[in-house]
Amino acid sequence: MLRAGLARRSCRCLGGLWRSPRQAAGGSASPCCPRALSAASPGSGGGARGGGVPPAGASNVKPLDGVKILDLTRVLAGPFATMNLGDLGAEVIKVERPGAGDDTRAWGPPFAGTESVYFLSVNRNKKSIAINMKDSKGAKLIRELAAVSDVFVENYVPGKLAEMGLGYEDVKKIAPHVVYCSITGYGQTGPMVQRGGYDSIAAAVSGLMHITGHEGGEPVRPGVAMTDLATGLYTYGAIMAGLLQRYKTGKGLHIDCNLLSSQVACLTHVAANYLNFKIEAKRWGTAHGSIVPYQAFKTKDGYIVVGAGNDQQFVTVCKILNLPEVSKDSRYKTNTLRVQNRKELIDILSMRFSEKATIEWLQLFEGSGVPYGPINNMQQVFSDPQVLHNELVMEMNHPTAGRIAVPGPGVRYSEFAVSHPKPPPLVGQHTVEILKGMLGYEDDAIEELLRTGAVAQHEVR
Repeated sequence: MLRAGLARRSCRCLGGLWRSPRQAAGGSASPCCPRALSAASPGSGGGARGGGVPPAGASNVKPLDGVKILDLTRVLAGPFATMNLGDLGAEVIKVERPGAGDDTRAWGPPFAGTESVYFLSVNRNKKSIAINMKDSKGAKLIRELAAVSDVFVENYVPGKLAEMGLGYEDVKKIAPHVVYCSITGYGQTGPMVQRGGYDSIAAAVSGLMHITGHEGGEPVRPGVAMTDLATGLYTYGAIMAGLLQRYKTGKGLHIDCNLLSSQVACLTHVAANYLNFKIEAKRWGTAHGSIVPYQAFKTKDGYIVVGAGNDQQFVTVCKILNLPEVSKDSRYKTNTLRVQNRKELIDILSMRFSEKATIEWLQLFEGSGVPYGPINNMQQVFSDPQVLHNELVMEMNHPTAGRIAVPGPGVRYSEFAVSHPKPPPLVGQHTVEILKGMLGYEDDAIEELLRTGAVAQHEVR
């Protein structure tokens, strides 16, 4: 486990930032600072469901217990990354503008009371401190918080934080141990560096929109912000790698994550087709450019998606559809031939799928070994037996919105459960708590910061 950040403030000890099993069991800590390896106990949350139950005999100690993350990100990619880190036990300190807070607090409807459901969906397991970073006293607080944190995450246009004395080089001087992660639209250098980045624009520039949509139709934006979410997952993994690197070297580092690079990296085989053979990509709707059949088929009352990834699965599909002659047709014997004769084959299959209702086809495909499934709406998704079994819904009691439910993490662990989440915070809900607990500020100093508007505290009634 990583040492708690607060101890670092008093001793500035570097190296040995992850507890060894011997230390975790009560052995000696770092020789330069005995307190450096003490970690915060796992946080508790009330009224929560989802994330699984810890196995019998497990302590439910989480891998990031004791890690402090200073989160200056807004909107989706950054908050999604830090929420996932919070799920693993990290203490996430979300820095927001007094009053308005994160941009997504205004994104709606729908609203749960006065809270944007968009914001609620990606901000559990965080504490909020409201700081006016344009105020010199506010910028000073950020530097002080950075000094007692393990990770610093931000998503400002390159150079913006440096103007406030909060860039990587600035923070490195006072906190050389910090894993400093920047999330931008296009990277830290290059011709587009000063452009703001939103998911849709990055999806367009990266080529994702070019390959998404009906064949011969207009480009389409995916139904959720996949470029932001992919960047959030890259960021999440990169920060974990940064913490491991610090464990090995005793030093922090700067991580450059950006929407464009994340999405181009996710083009995988589509990009490789072009890079190696100059094959320009096209839109395929629900179909696949290199596998046939692998798409949605219209039924009497909806859609079913079927994918035959090999020749034997194709024979099985033909058997289920009662089309034995198709599987024996020389034009469809191999996947390469099926791709070459796509139109004729899909016409035959589509005609047969249209003859029965979706539920009938689902029953016929059950146990066949062929991948298949219906196209579900949200009601169907969250009543699906497997979704329910996987406990993919997290419920929490929010201080103003009441009982809320959000999708939980998609990963389960044998030795601990991602359970008892804390509800997303109100703007500045934890300002005084953080100033006292992390920085040791006295009441009079806090009152002065509140009076001048350098910080704000939301009073929960």
